[in-house]
Amino acid sequence: MNTVAEAEPEIRLTRRLAENEQVLRGIFAGCEDIVFHSFQTVHLTSALCVYCTGLCDTERLEQQVLAPLEQTGLVVEPAGEGAAQVPVASMNQIVSVEQATAAILDGEAVLLLDGQAAGTGYPLYKVPTRTPEEPAAESTVRGARDGFTESLASNQALLRMRLKTPVLKLHTRTIGEYSNTKVTLVYMEGIIQPELVTEVSQRLNRLKIEEVLESQYIEQGIIDQPSSPFPQMIATERPDVVASNLLEGRFALLIDGTPFSLIAPVNMFSMLQSPEDYYENIYMSIFVRWLRYIFYALSLLLPSAYVAITTFHQEMIPTVLLLSIARAREEIPFPALVEALIMEIAFEALREAGVRLPKQIGSAVSIVGALIIGQAATTAGIVSAPMIIIVAITGIASFMVPRYAASIATRLLRFPMMILAGTLGLIGVMLGIILVVIHLSSLRSFGRPYLSPAAPTFSRGLKDVLWISQPRSK
Repeated sequence: MNTVAEAEPEIRLTRRLAENEQVLRGIFAGCEDIVFHSFQTVHLTSALCVYCTGLCDTERLEQQVLAPLEQTGLVVEPAGEGAAQVPVASMNQIVSVEQATAAILDGEAVLLLDGQAAGTGYPLYKVPTRTPEEPAAESTVRGARDGFTESLASNQALLRMRLKTPVLKLHTRTIGEYSNTKVTLVYMEGIIQPELVTEVSQRLNRLKIEEVLESQYIEQGIIDQPSSPFPQMIATERPDVVASNLLEGRFALLIDGTPFSLIAPVNMFSMLQSPEDYYENIYMSIFVRWLRYIFYALSLLLPSAYVAITTFHQEMIPTVLLLSIARAREEIPFPALVEALIMEIAFEALREAGVRLPKQIGSAVSIVGALIIGQAATTAGIVSAPMIIIVAITGIASFMVPRYAASIATRLLRFPMMILAGTLGLIGVMLGIILVVIHLSSLRSFGRPYLSPAAPTFSRGLKDVLWISQPRSK
């Protein structure tokens, strides 16, 4: 039986500056970006300032901390622009070596004085960041043009700018043995269910990993069923999407170092909803949403249905269309199943190549490559023209899904569905649909059914599935 080891006691700072410096130099041995600046104050008190170059603003450190100490012996709040000041309230008292280490790696300047058993951390952050810009993967015709960045503080500010209320709660913790990544849990108090906050907090506390380099590291460790191909959390770069979901009683996780935030609990229908549904004309949005539902089903079932019908159930095809398909396939050496697998694998390869190529030529190469390969394959008699049409429609259908993670599930399940169709016909297709529905029925997102509000049926929640909900009012 596994037992949890007791946490090691913290090493307290001592009044002897030389001992503190020796301990810190031992921890940061080989770290050339950590600077140990020794000096004396105007009162001839030995002092040590430790900071990390690149993360700490050395110019502000010199003006607001080192120069006042060397000249007057006091750290004063300088006059000038508010952004350049270091208010006393933002200074952190440091009493242990662990606190000093964490503060230095966060970008703070840690000041230690001889004869004092506590140090001071000055948050003089200078972390390289980029300005908020519209996410390329979630662009909309109408809506906000800003997006999350890799800076946790900037992301929190973007959310606070939209939800100016004290019920918006943010709780930050550190996860990752080596990365020490800050993760902020965000929710609306009074709207979210308290047991949901308790559940996600417990899962984050149980998460024991060495590094957090992207939000997927967190997602994979806290979702209910990591082996499922269906996403159980929404990953988004849009602050308006996060704000909208918070107002619906969900929580969000902001991870330092990545622009992608996580939202839960979710269901299958929320994966098919776009933020633009609420920004455009309601009737057009309802039409597009239903079109999205239909094409999402087609992206999973169209190739397998074509394979099953052309292989086992030709009597279901109208005579004229059947003769046209027969003429197109009379010189094809492969059965419909092999033909579909060849085209689907080639399409997935072209899609992946388009993503990996430089942005300037990626789309051109993928489109031209698809046209050339499709035309050459038809001319050579490897695949038929109807199969190319089916694969093209399937690809377009998968591009209509707003959430990239949701389209991955259909792309993966498409292949076993085609194999079932090629071996058992429509019976195999129905068997595959039944297995998928069983899996979705058993799937949970933080304890919430994945098919809700359809199963179990929740009439009030169905309003936002079948049509578009109006803006909230009291």
